[in-house]
Amino acid sequence: MTMFKSIYKINFFLIIFFFIFIHTLRAEIVKEINIKGNQRISTETINMFTGVSINEDLSENDLNKILKKLYQTNFFDLVSVKILNQVLFINVKEYPIIQNINYEGIKSSKLLEELKKNIILKPRSSFNEILLDKDKKKIKSFLKNRGYYFSKVEISIQELQDNKIDINYNISLGEKARIKKISFIGEKIFKDKKLKGIILSEEYKSWKFLSGKKYLNEEVINYDKRLLKNFYLNKGYYNVKVNSSYAKVINDQSFELIFNIDANSKLFFGDLKIDLPDDFSKSNYEKVEKFFKKLENEPYSINRIEDIVEKIETITIDEQYESIKASVNEKVVSNKININFKIEEMEKFFIERINIFGNNITRESVIRNQIEIDEGDPFNEILYAKSLNNIKALNFFEEVNANILDGNQFNTKIIDIEITEKPTGEIFAGVGTGTDGSNFSFGVKENNYLGRGVKIDSNLNVSDERIKGKFLVSNPNYKNSDKNLDLSLEATSIDRLATSGYKSNVTGFGIGTNFEYLDDFRFGLATRNSIEKISVDSSASSRQKKQEGNYFDSYLGLDFLYDKRNQNYQTTSGFYSNYNINLPVVSDTNTLTNVYNYKVFKELYENNVSTFSFLFKSASSLTNDDIKLSERLYIPGKKLRGFESGKIGPKDGSDYIGGNYVSSINATTTIPMILENVQNVDIVMFADAANVWGVDYDSSLDKSGIRSSIGIGIDWLTVVGPLTFSFAQPITKEPSDIEESFRFNIGTSF
Repeated sequence: MTMFKSIYKINFFLIIFFFIFIHTLRAEIVKEINIKGNQRISTETINMFTGVSINEDLSENDLNKILKKLYQTNFFDLVSVKILNQVLFINVKEYPIIQNINYEGIKSSKLLEELKKNIILKPRSSFNEILLDKDKKKIKSFLKNRGYYFSKVEISIQELQDNKIDINYNISLGEKARIKKISFIGEKIFKDKKLKGIILSEEYKSWKFLSGKKYLNEEVINYDKRLLKNFYLNKGYYNVKVNSSYAKVINDQSFELIFNIDANSKLFFGDLKIDLPDDFSKSNYEKVEKFFKKLENEPYSINRIEDIVEKIETITIDEQYESIKASVNEKVVSNKININFKIEEMEKFFIERINIFGNNITRESVIRNQIEIDEGDPFNEILYAKSLNNIKALNFFEEVNANILDGNQFNTKIIDIEITEKPTGEIFAGVGTGTDGSNFSFGVKENNYLGRGVKIDSNLNVSDERIKGKFLVSNPNYKNSDKNLDLSLEATSIDRLATSGYKSNVTGFGIGTNFEYLDDFRFGLATRNSIEKISVDSSASSRQKKQEGNYFDSYLGLDFLYDKRNQNYQTTSGFYSNYNINLPVVSDTNTLTNVYNYKVFKELYENNVSTFSFLFKSASSLTNDDIKLSERLYIPGKKLRGFESGKIGPKDGSDYIGGNYVSSINATTTIPMILENVQNVDIVMFADAANVWGVDYDSSLDKSGIRSSIGIGIDWLTVVGPLTFSFAQPITKEPSDIEESFRFNIGTSF
């Protein structure tokens, strides 16, 4: 009996399920389609959206799909669908059409235009409350990224005739969120001052009225985190973590920006090797393998890795291996990192087309000039990656993204490069004062003029002795080549009546080019033409008075630069060597000048950077005439501390007249152990030795003894700007030299 009851229950549920299933699958033939409620959207268009035809069988499932399709069009606020007596009834309520979108509270037209680009809803599109809510969040996020953390956004909808509306955004920006203080916590290793120099964000100072980096900007902060991580990776901290960044409220409009850093342990280079395909000649890579030996037991550096990869890629490309891929495999063993650089051959395919999107301002030719592979070439992973880096290096774009798509043929690919442009104009200014006098500078720069990649730089520098204005136009890719073309116009007024007995006014123009001739080696060629007027003090010597008058000079300049620094800013290792010669072409004095400058950087231990530099200058007449007073050479103030700038060397009466030759040797080293826990302060020890000699018109005036000094300096980042002190003790000197043991300078750029 029990078994019978169980079977009965099972059969009962099976029958119920069968009827439900049959009902679900029940379909009805559509003989007519009835659409109501539409005003703007035609019946034919709605019918097209449904995809339903007369005499088609429709189930409940099909009705749900129709409903979903109509909602997905974003044209309708409400939709109902049903079938009755073979008639498909569709009732819709259309969204209103947006006639205007109005913005109140933003006065800056530039800021408003940028904001509009982020809005989803547009005039003449269908209104959608969900999208409106998204737009409100987008506006808040946009303003927050621009420093307006306290902004408020209110929305009102104004209903118009014919189912149209206006959207009104009432925006209260409030005060920008200032970065009052920047702090670094955790196992940071380095001083705050050092880390502040790495990031873009900076503390709010009243004199930095032109800087936008003093306000909270989440995009900039995220970039700062990447900069910090890259810095630690180059110092050997392979497992560094920039755990978080957050803003702590100080008051109504000020924040403390805090970065939490965990440096972890320092790692060093271990075994380094290259894996090559069998048909690659290993002898081509011997120089790279020798370089590996130099890196063993050195602190790990991501820049060193990139340099090695670039060297390997250059060799590989030179050997004309086409379809290849380079990769780096790293393995941590104890405190060492073993690295395997691997070159692999890929399946060969060709580039059918390269598309560039998003360049509304920048001309396509400027971008294409940075691409090292052409349409029709075999695809090369190395050249592809290098091309993207070249485009990013232009610094015209916020983002550069690329995709490789299948082409129309089985062995072809299409490369799509999408960029997002950013503003490329700059305004800068600076002030300073110190024992050397006061100075002021101002400039305006555009790095991508008319989207041609042309740089225009206009600046003015004013000091106690000099006023100089310069206008420079530079085309870094002249006629789509890798050569620079520079055009310059400048005017300079020098007043040295009090120290050297003369005054000079120069107007000139120049044209030049420079390009990378070999790896890290650049060659420059330029011509400069100038008209100069020299005035001489009434108390000057007769020989100096003879130089009063007007001069025309035309020079041909050659420049050779070999640069092996790890980075141009805040260099910690490497060196550069620079030689420049100016040959007179048409000149009233026919002065030949030579300048050689060498500087090497070495990090001896943590938080230390030591430098050694050598400078030599010469100026002499090819016709044995006296060189002009304005062409005579002086020891740069930074090259010889302990002596008053410009008051060293040959002297004619009361005037320091400079010389034909200048040389200097300088050594500096930072001392982090002193005041190690004091933020924003660095102690520097230095030793200077220099000389200026040679007087072409009277050798008796020559005081050719070597001047030297040793001293200690303090670099202090104060609330009023960077402050530098130095105390130097002269070791060797001449009786006519004027000493200046103490020197300070304060000033900043913004």
